[in-house]
Amino acid sequence: MSKIIKEKLTDLGYRFVPEAYLQNGDEYYFRNQQFPDDRKFRNLTTEEIKILVRNDNYSNNWNHVLVTDKFLPEQIQHSKFYGLVRIGDMEDVYLDFRDLRLPCGIYNSTIISSDFGSTVAVHNVRYMAHFIIGEEVMLANISEMETSNSAKFGNGILKTDDVEERRIRLELCNENGGRSVFPFDGMQAGDVYLWSRHRNDYELQRRFQEMMEAQFSPHHGFYSEIGHHSVVKNTHTIKDIKMGSHAYVKGVNKLKNLTINSSAESYTQIGEGCELVNGIIGYGCRIFYGVKAVRFILSSNSQLKYGARLINSFLGDNSTISCCEVLNSLIFPAHEQHHNNSFLCAALVKGQSNMAAGATVGSNHNSRAADGEIIAGRGFWPGLCVSLKHNSRFASYTLIVKGDFLHELNVRFPFCLVSNEADTNRLIVLPAYWFLYNMYAMMRNTSKFQSRDKRKFKNQYIEYDVLAPDTVNEMFDALLEIEKAVGKTYSNDRTSADPQALGKEILLSDQQLTGKDILLDNVEFSRRKVVLAKPKEAYVIYGRMIRYYAATQIISFLESKPLADLQTLISSFSTSRSAFENIGGQLVPKTKLDTLLADIRDNKILSWKDAHARYHAWSDVYLEDKLQHAIASLAELSGVNPISWDKQYLKQLIEEALDTRRWIFDEIEGSRAKDYQNPFKQMVYDSYEEMEEVVGRLEDNDFINKERKGLKVFECAVKKILEELSII
Repeated sequence: MSKIIKEKLTDLGYRFVPEAYLQNGDEYYFRNQQFPDDRKFRNLTTEEIKILVRNDNYSNNWNHVLVTDKFLPEQIQHSKFYGLVRIGDMEDVYLDFRDLRLPCGIYNSTIISSDFGSTVAVHNVRYMAHFIIGEEVMLANISEMETSNSAKFGNGILKTDDVEERRIRLELCNENGGRSVFPFDGMQAGDVYLWSRHRNDYELQRRFQEMMEAQFSPHHGFYSEIGHHSVVKNTHTIKDIKMGSHAYVKGVNKLKNLTINSSAESYTQIGEGCELVNGIIGYGCRIFYGVKAVRFILSSNSQLKYGARLINSFLGDNSTISCCEVLNSLIFPAHEQHHNNSFLCAALVKGQSNMAAGATVGSNHNSRAADGEIIAGRGFWPGLCVSLKHNSRFASYTLIVKGDFLHELNVRFPFCLVSNEADTNRLIVLPAYWFLYNMYAMMRNTSKFQSRDKRKFKNQYIEYDVLAPDTVNEMFDALLEIEKAVGKTYSNDRTSADPQALGKEILLSDQQLTGKDILLDNVEFSRRKVVLAKPKEAYVIYGRMIRYYAATQIISFLESKPLADLQTLISSFSTSRSAFENIGGQLVPKTKLDTLLADIRDNKILSWKDAHARYHAWSDVYLEDKLQHAIASLAELSGVNPISWDKQYLKQLIEEALDTRRWIFDEIEGSRAKDYQNPFKQMVYDSYEEMEEVVGRLEDNDFINKERKGLKVFECAVKKILEELSII
């Protein structure tokens, strides 16, 4: 039952902080830190008070309305003031933002214990309590702006004497809360990933929480803030808000318990009909048209639009969600989900992903417990009307064909196509599908995500290349799986104690794999057959792409440094291929990650900012780590020790890479050209010329032309390196 309390009107605006929580007996201790009293505030003169009263203004104590020497009482009209109110410099001007023109001053508003920077325009704010308003801020037509003395601004902290039940948690990756984390301003996808894992390491979990809480004060009495040059208009409720500068908010239903980061370089906009509660919003975000978000973090330069619902979730940088619903999910950068009928729940999606219309990932409601988890490597793409069952796991760049997948899946083949064969009730896995059949879409990913990366400060290296340590390691695992499957299938024909060795022998021979289905084990939790399609083609392509990956890293190094430096590095590198982990879109050698976690346990890392500094240090040397991984990968694939790599070996490798790059370009152009040659694509147009007019000419395709130029640059770089190798 709600309880309405009666107090004396003269007390309105005072005793915001309960006496037990005062610092040095000062109610304004933290307020004065947020709004330093360096503007030389003074009391009103008798004449100024007369003008204010004549303009239909009221205060329960005019002595507590403080102004500067640049005060214009004529620009305060029809307003009420309670408690200590400080008003900064005023000018006889109006502010203009996107055709909204408001005279500076305070009009038709009720202000309780708040501070204003210079040259503000406040119109029709029916109730404002305990806010700090920056300079040149425009506020118009706002029903309610209030602050609680225990405001946390979306951070998962507790104030003094708070009970644990009041803490904000993000219940990520599954619906039972077993991987929940406490959100905080500045939290990165890597932080969430590390914290949501390692659940049986109680000391590490305790340290994660300590690191978060060390960044925030447990004291009561902080005011809400609206940053400099921000505009808020036609909004209903704003409570417990910390808003940065240059933000733009219009037509919002409710903003509560939020940190909204914004700056002149990366300003955030929140639009009509939105309701956002208990969250952190990054720099440069766009949130429009009926969005509902509760217990969430929206990372920088991301968008929520058109009625999207984001609940108990973390969305990484440069992502877009519109129309649909996302619950209990941890999503790394560059995620796209914009169809009204797609649904994502209880998932860890490692970025560069796309959810098609009708895709339903989560909430099967057919088990004896809460939903399990989906773990998907980067480039995850569940196609139209795909339904998946928890628990399932997918390698990077898995494409899933339309259909209901009624059993748990463990797909270990990167760049693959997964489909149901309805007439035989079999699962078909086609490894290396993207390289074999849709090189255009595959290679477009890298440039597409790079162009969409709108971060102003790229101090964390997010890997967008489809060929990187994570995907290459998965290709090695896939080679092993293919060898085992082929060897097991043909082991009845030959006596062999090692099916893998037999499979490798067959795959490297001229023998054609015909007449037998190559079956996979431990891919689907069912009794039906799982068929490995085109194993030999995939095996060859995986090997070719690994060699190409290694060669491109070596070529990139030799473009700026001499062969002697490469040979020195090779002699110092380990020939053992390193495991890498994707932490929030950043790829990190597992040995380095293990060292970080040990340092956190041992109190060598004291805050998440310290951890971020380690992330940035890793980014600075990532390309060297990638080169080392590439060299080790080539050594493992070829069986040739890098120490013995002479000029002739490198020349052959680089020439092969050039052939592969040309083949990749031909495949890019060819896979796109199929759309122009398909008669069914053409039949909706009166002529080929009309089709070109509607969809554009193939020769004008921006991506293909960019790749053509890239190929020429690559050819020039290779030619120069080959010439230098011939001279040495």
